[in-house]
Amino acid sequence: MPAAADGQSYLNRSAAAPAPVSSAPVSPAPVSPAPVSPALASAVDGWRAWLSDERRVSANTVEAYGHDLDAFLAFLCRHLGSAPGLGDLETLTPADFRGYLAERASSGLARSSIARAMATLRSLFRFLDRKGLARNAAIRTVRTPKVPKSVPRPLSAPQALEAVTAVADLDDEPWIALRDVALLTLLYGCGLRIGEALAMNRGDAPMRDTMVITGKGRKQRLVPVLPVVIEAVAAYVAACPWDCGRDGPLFVGARGKRLDPGVVQRQVRRLRARLGLPETATPHALRHSFATHLLGGGGDLRTIQELLGHASLTTTQRYTAVDATRLAQVHRAAHPRAARKT
Repeated sequence: MPAAADGQSYLNRSAAAPAPVSSAPVSPAPVSPAPVSPALASAVDGWRAWLSDERRVSANTVEAYGHDLDAFLAFLCRHLGSAPGLGDLETLTPADFRGYLAERASSGLARSSIARAMATLRSLFRFLDRKGLARNAAIRTVRTPKVPKSVPRPLSAPQALEAVTAVADLDDEPWIALRDVALLTLLYGCGLRIGEALAMNRGDAPMRDTMVITGKGRKQRLVPVLPVVIEAVAAYVAACPWDCGRDGPLFVGARGKRLDPGVVQRQVRRLRARLGLPETATPHALRHSFATHLLGGGGDLRTIQELLGHASLTTTQRYTAVDATRLAQVHRAAHPRAARKT
């Protein structure tokens, strides 16, 4: 455990966590790690381990929470004029917490990110309270900024199909072109999160009409697999020059290592420019498209909830708003009485 005098933050040490699958909003710029007392550093390490091992929070979320907490501790260093300790956390007032949120807002952080920053602090203080390390009731009186409910923005069926096939034209290396087609086909055909797909090993490759996916919180779900998905993945595996074994990554980069999400996101950005797709066309938008098109085809919410791996039906219900909007647009465009008289 490094002392505070070393100037080394707890964020410089990695914590074990499950495969990434969260899309939590990220701060606009990284904050320099702040020195903290050894006791507080140890408590934060325990909190991080609890998030990963007991709460089974995704690696991306643990990292995002870490950035939030680093920003908070940097704020406290400036606010207190010294490295904060556990005792300092107990003396913070509602005004102190609001001052931190105001500073984050002035840095250009979106409301959703500010809400997540507050959720980070609540999680830490609850953990400290349960462990008897520090107690502060003031944080309960601070309101979290209201975040507008977002409606998923899927691609239309023709756009999704075109994206899945056209991605092959972005790379001159045949096996990489097949890899990108297989990956996007898997995202759209099975509704996977990008992290779920990239976490798959060669032994997990879909070769039957169903497969088991491990999602958020390490929860497993059974996902049906379309023949077109099986064919796309099989074509990629046959062409891939890297044999990583059954326990090695299914999707690999040019050097044979597990494919980085940034590579996929870059390919989709190139695809947007080529096909004239909206800015909302991302790898995750294919998952939204999967759910919306199922709902539009008559799928029921409970089934779609199971397929997506949503813990709450409320999350899945967002897609009803998307479908209702589409139906209203079709109605206005097609119904004779909807046209305005000129």
